[in-house]
Amino acid sequence: MIIKCLLSAPILFAFTSVNAMQYQVVEMQQQRFDVIQVQQLNQLELFLKNPQTNQYYQKFSHIEKQLPACAQLKFAMNAGMYHADFQAVGLYVEKGKQKTKLNEATGVGNFFMQPNGVLAWNTQHAVVQNTAEYKQHGFKALYATQSGPMLLYKNHINPRFLPNSTSLKIRNAVGIKEQKLYFVMSQQPVSFYQLAQFFKEKLNISDALYLDGSISSLYVAESNRNDHYFKLGPIVAVVDRTRCTN
Repeated sequence: MIIKCLLSAPILFAFTSVNAMQYQVVEMQQQRFDVIQVQQLNQLELFLKNPQTNQYYQKFSHIEKQLPACAQLKFAMNAGMYHADFQAVGLYVEKGKQKTKLNEATGVGNFFMQPNGVLAWNTQHAVVQNTAEYKQHGFKALYATQSGPMLLYKNHINPRFLPNSTSLKIRNAVGIKEQKLYFVMSQQPVSFYQLAQFFKEKLNISDALYLDGSISSLYVAESNRNDHYFKLGPIVAVVDRTRCTN
């Protein structure tokens, strides 16, 4: 069944982390979605390997433990697909250093469903673009992660998605609007089409990138949520370092 957006659907609850993000649970016709709006890009980071141990973080708690006492993990989410050894499948840039190159190969699976795309940002700007567009524009990324497929591109739902699909999973994705990033995770299993429709009709977002499904995990400090069921590859996180001194 196609889920149609109710523009009057209520926000169930909301609270704000003043410095960097806003968190809401939004309902769309009996489906609930966690929505994290990130507006201060200088507090948004990517994590994959602990530089001290060279071990993959895999868990939000492992990131939290390695942060200095002055820093606080506010939000985290799995942020792109990875191989069995936890290495990123596609482009991965951390602190301005490219760890894995842009993946333009064709293949089987969600990552290779076309168009796939890239989430990238620096302290001033963020982009969610399809892979070809990202390569062409040469964005100077401080952080970047590649995933797929694109849910929405220029306000169009990916034509490969089936409105009546019965492939339902807990899924998470990211979209961009007015230089704010919106990280979304479904609370119930949804299809690609339903998730894309939520971005398009409920959040009024025109470009959104799928991050993953089934293993989708979320950390929100203010609600004491810390999903720990799966081992993860790339992780995106808001880290408040305002109390730290150089």
